[in-house]
Amino acid sequence: MNFQDLIQALLSFWGNQGCVLQQPYDIEMGAGTMHPETFLRVLGPEPYKVAYAQPSRRPADGRYGENPNRLGKYYQFQVILKPPPADIQNTYLDSLTALGIDLKQHDIKFEEDNWEAPTLGAWGVGWQVMLDGQEISQFTYFQQAGGLDLFPISGEITYGPERIAMFLNDVENVYDLPWSNDVTYREVRHRDEFEFSRYNFESADVALYFRMFGDFEKESQRLLQENLVLPAYECCLKCSHIFNILDARGAISVTERPQIIGRVRAIAVASARAYVESRRAQGFPLLAAKPQEEARYAG
Repeated sequence: MNFQDLIQALLSFWGNQGCVLQQPYDIEMGAGTMHPETFLRVLGPEPYKVAYAQPSRRPADGRYGENPNRLGKYYQFQVILKPPPADIQNTYLDSLTALGIDLKQHDIKFEEDNWEAPTLGAWGVGWQVMLDGQEISQFTYFQQAGGLDLFPISGEITYGPERIAMFLNDVENVYDLPWSNDVTYREVRHRDEFEFSRYNFESADVALYFRMFGDFEKESQRLLQENLVLPAYECCLKCSHIFNILDARGAISVTERPQIIGRVRAIAVASARAYVESRRAQGFPLLAAKPQEEARYAG
């Protein structure tokens, strides 16, 4: 199964499970968890199921296209099930079968690996899923996001498409993966990795990015005052990506790092609280539970 067919198979599987099939978000982000369909939708009492693929940019992980397993931009396939069904683990295993993985022939382990995202004020309990000793997924029950306790909690499944595709195609170098039947991962992504590694490590204008961070931080705060929650959160995503670029450039000192993370977290938390209040003002349109369920939500 080539890389694009794997993404299509996951979309088809989770679409059949009743998930909204979303698209990648058109702003840089370090993880699929930051996509509004995860970070914002897990907030509040409304049920929601969604699946999507998201390019994840982590500038400090770039290796100029020379490392067979380490990338500055890679893909995550994200599933959010809110609230999580009782058989979520079995459904996940069914999804691996749908990808052509014979669970009788391979070793699957769930190893405890709790998750935390300081910039999002988010954490959860969960497991990393190991396939023949290699991590292929993260399985998390979100407990908090944007500094808010979640009710109901959400089940999150994050797949590593490149790792799964490498396993299925028995290749050891990500660039040797067949992206389609005729084109390799190298032909699609290698130059991208090389040039952005040079940019992120050598060329990005540090002074410019520090100014941009402050500007987007202020813009997010201003937009929240105008109750424009989603544009405000986009500015938060910009701040997060700028932080990652400055970090890759070595422009952030050990003492500055927690301060800047705290500034990103502050606008993420403010965006989360404003989003819940916005949905409350709309009457929680997707809420199917009884009215008393809303009262139990500590939003």
